[in-house]
Amino acid sequence: MISVRDIPSLDVCRQRDDVRALAAACGDEATMAALRRAADEVRVHLRRTGALPGGATTPGDAIARHAAAALAAQFGGSLRPVINATGVIIHTNLGRAPLPAAAVQRIAQVAAGYCNLEYDLARGGRGSRSVHAESLLTALTGAEAAVVVNNNAAATLLMLAALARGREVLISRGELVEIGGGFRVPDIMAQSGCVLREVGTTNRTRVSDYAAAAGPRTALILRVHPSNFRIEGFTERPTLAALVDAGRRLGIPVAEDLGSGELLPGLGDEPSVAASLAAGVDLVCVSGDKLLGGPQAGILLGTRAVIDPLRQHPLMRAFRVDKLTYSALEATLIEHLAGRARETVPVRRMLAMAPERLAQRAGQLAESLASCGWTVALVPGSSAVGGGSAPGLELPTTLVALTREGFTADALESRLRTLATPIVARIVDDRVALDTRTLSDDELPRVVALLTW
Repeated sequence: MISVRDIPSLDVCRQRDDVRALAAACGDEATMAALRRAADEVRVHLRRTGALPGGATTPGDAIARHAAAALAAQFGGSLRPVINATGVIIHTNLGRAPLPAAAVQRIAQVAAGYCNLEYDLARGGRGSRSVHAESLLTALTGAEAAVVVNNNAAATLLMLAALARGREVLISRGELVEIGGGFRVPDIMAQSGCVLREVGTTNRTRVSDYAAAAGPRTALILRVHPSNFRIEGFTERPTLAALVDAGRRLGIPVAEDLGSGELLPGLGDEPSVAASLAAGVDLVCVSGDKLLGGPQAGILLGTRAVIDPLRQHPLMRAFRVDKLTYSALEATLIEHLAGRARETVPVRRMLAMAPERLAQRAGQLAESLASCGWTVALVPGSSAVGGGSAPGLELPTTLVALTREGFTADALESRLRTLATPIVARIVDDRVALDTRTLSDDELPRVVALLTW
């Protein structure tokens, strides 16, 4: 019978081949600390149960297994790649937009060495990082100038702090929304130091409401994308052209928080940066990791008269982005400018995928999974854009519904999240459903391999 007296010393454990491999991967100090903790756990387990944990045959095996598991958790990190089979394209919980291959390659090129982040190669002296990506953004949208910060909330805060601190900002009551993660427009306005001046009512706001509220302390008229919030029925909202015209007559700049990142018209009724700028809006801010399909970023575009103060504001240093973000953003913008984003930018490719193609991919996946013992069915469904973009727009798709003997839908969905590469799915009509819209071509065979039990 095995007892605590049979537990080997740490020096003896250290000589095992499997422990040597751990030390080579994780370092001697971390390995010895893990062995020490594992020996204590095995000792406690033996005293309590009289047996080794986990079906180990020797105390040395038990200690090595415990140490390996602890080191795997410690060195594996908490951020892990997952497979998104939910059909939600811009999935905020799953990191939003997967980057184009060109962006990944550009990050690797720039990150591996030094770059001209704040160095003017023409003059041979210090430069400004805020100029990066600007020429691409202006070429795509027609804006006079552009600047990039770390997310759209930062873009909104910078805009308000730089242009309206201590003064009033006019905004419709129907646009004082809260979006995902507790982002509330009134809170951001308060933090910026500007004074919120509500106009109109929740369901109806007219141009005359803005004109009536405007005064000497008014610095800005702000229009906000309502994200997933919708008011239907007895409603009224001024057209952008009418709001811009009112701003011109009142001598007040008009800014628009579009959020979603749609640069050019083309996705249903989703407003675009180019259309807003063409209508005369002085400043627009959007996200880089939504419909644009790039890295997390906040992008401000507009006239040079409003962009330049943002570039010089003290908050710009707090909100500025690094060389990796600029690298990924510029590479993504180049794909849009070259006209190939529908094929090369994952978000745009998923949005453009035809129902016939989705049905074909779902059929192929279902056939492969059926041969592995799964009970499968093809059912019609819909994908979502996600991320607060194009709310209400449903994209037709074909779902692969899975069932497995001995598993409820909840238990099966939970099991998929424990795989070596977790698969995040959804439950539809008490069955786990996989949507191939958000699966890349490379991920389809990986899903089959992961589900071959």
